[in-house]
This record gives sequence, C-alpha cells and structure tokens, in this order.
Amino acid sequence: MPTLAPIDPERFKVYLKLVFGALGGAMTSAMIYLGDRMGLYRSLAEAGAATSVELAARTGLQERWLREWLQQQGAAGILDYLGEGRFELSPEGIAVLAEENHPANGAGYFSQLPQVIGIAERLPESFQTGLGLPYDAMGPEGARSVERGLAPWFRALLVPLALPRIAGVVAMLEAGIEVADVGCGAGAALLTMAKAFPNSRFHGYDISQHALVRAEANRTEAGLGNAKFHDSLVDPLPEDGRFGFVTSFDCLHDMTDPGGVIRSIRRSIRGDGVWFVADIKALPSYEQNVAKNPMAAMMYGTSVLTCMSSALSEPGGLGLGTLGLHTDLARKLAEDAGFTRFESLDLGHPVNAFYVVRP
Repeated sequence: MPTLAPIDPERFKVYLKLVFGALGGAMTSAMIYLGDRMGLYRSLAEAGAATSVELAARTGLQERWLREWLQQQGAAGILDYLGEGRFELSPEGIAVLAEENHPANGAGYFSQLPQVIGIAERLPESFQTGLGLPYDAMGPEGARSVERGLAPWFRALLVPLALPRIAGVVAMLEAGIEVADVGCGAGAALLTMAKAFPNSRFHGYDISQHALVRAEANRTEAGLGNAKFHDSLVDPLPEDGRFGFVTSFDCLHDMTDPGGVIRSIRRSIRGDGVWFVADIKALPSYEQNVAKNPMAAMMYGTSVLTCMSSALSEPGGLGLGTLGLHTDLARKLAEDAGFTRFESLDLGHPVNAFYVVRP
C-alpha cells in the first residue's frame, strides 16, 4: 500500500461527512421503501399525525418497529416531529410520497430499491466484460416500479398540458389517427391518451416482457379497446408511414441502438406526422452536468445500475446512459434519420427535456 500523503484535518472531516452522508442516504432510502410498501405514508396522509402506538393501532403492525421507523424518518427530515412522540407527514410529503396521482409523486422510484441493489451484485461481471443487463433483469417488480415512478406526471399532465402545446396534434387525435408509443413500458402514457381520444388507435411497442405483461393488464383493467401492445422483438414497429403521432418517453437513452430506432420511427411516420420525445435533461459534458444539475451524482449512479447497463446489454450497444442524450445529440440523431424539424418544448419538468420532431 502506498504511503499516504499528509491529511488535512478539516478536509478529512468534510470527506468523512460526505461519505457517511451517502450511507445515511441509503439507509433513509431503505426506510422510504418500507414506508411506501407498508402503507405508512398513506396512513399518515389520511389520518394525520400519529405516535407509534397510534400508527400501530391503525395499521396492525408492531409498535416497537414503527417507533424506530418514525424516529429514523423524523431524524432524516422526511417526517415532521411535533413533540411527545408524534410525527406528521407534511403536505409536501403527502404529494411526494403518498398521493399517487400527484405529478410530483416519487414513491415508485424507491419501490425498486431491492431490485436495484440486487443488480449491483451482478455488475462486477459487467465491468469486466463490458456487457450490461436489460431492464427485465430487475424482474416484474422492476417494471412495476418504473411504471409507478413515471406514470404520475403522464396521467396528470400529458393530455391537459403537454399535447395542447404541440400544434395540430390534439385535432388529429380527436379526428382519429394511428398512434405509436415506442418504449411504452407498462403503458401509462399510451393508455392515458387512448382514454382521452377514443377515435384514435394506439399501439405500444417495447422489448420488456415484464412491462408488456403489466401493460396488457392495465389495458384490460381500463377496458380500452382502442389500444394494443406489441413485443418489438417479434412484432416490430411497421415502417410503412401509417402513424400520425409517435411518442418516446424516457427510453431513448436506455436503448442499445437509439439511432436505429429513430430511423425506424422516421419510416413509420406520415409526412404530416409528429414525433414527441421526452428524455432526461442533459448537457454535452461532465463538467456542465455537474455544474448545472444538482442530481448529477444520483443520475450517474442510476446510469451504472440501470440506464447505461441497459444501453450496453447487447454487443455494440451505444451506452448513452442517463445523462448521455443531450439536446445537440438528440437533434443530430433525428436529422441523420431524415427528420427536418426539431424544436425543444419547455413544459417546466424538473428532470425531462421535451422535443417536437417532424419529417
């Protein structure tokens, strides 16, 4: 082991705080996962502040375990401590952790925590071979958690906020057109549109078997006859120019060959059609991402565990990763595929950039 250079005592304390703060964040994330899974946030949202005894009476869970969980959540600032052993979930906390229909709800991202940590056990081999793991490596719960993480915004704001901002699209959807959602996942966005525009026909395409199973179950539950899901590996996107509207939400950076998919989209779309893209806000360089994005560290970590891993899950995969599809690259890939019009659409989303692309 090399001889250590002299350690600066103040920098040493700061560094220790940084490292063990990260470990503390991991522990808090695990507690958020448990609170979400066991319905503790919902109980606090619906019935108000509680002591561990009161929460145990409401939920039928063991008081001693709830007491420790409440104290951890209070110490982390997730819950507000009111004194005398009582804890409360604030209105902001209700929006983020308890109200599934709020566009800012993020509990779903924590629901995949066990699967993501399990993926970490398999990644040393990826570091050696270069090959990553597809999203289906996280199992059915991985597909459910991705759906829960992305669905609130699409269900709340896609139809009333986003689509009216795209010239001509709502009129086409109301009149009746063929629509494709490429990388549809469990179908949250597609089914939201299918319900709102019954005259149009909606087709979802994905390669995740777990997501497609959830998508079909969601379609059946919603009773929507104008939506259909396709396994892209056996029933690929038709390239005959039939679609008036195509969407791709939070998926291009995960793909092994996004350029090839974009070329297929171009061949699938009508001359007067529209391609609507949502992907992670990113900048061209590491320095820019770190300077401008307060979540950069989390996103680079997410990339190693899921996004980049998926994008390298086949030999020759492009491997863009979570922060890899910046606007300039998205524009170039679209132009290389034959699209001629590319514009950014600011919808005030904290994480996603939106693009409207036309032939």
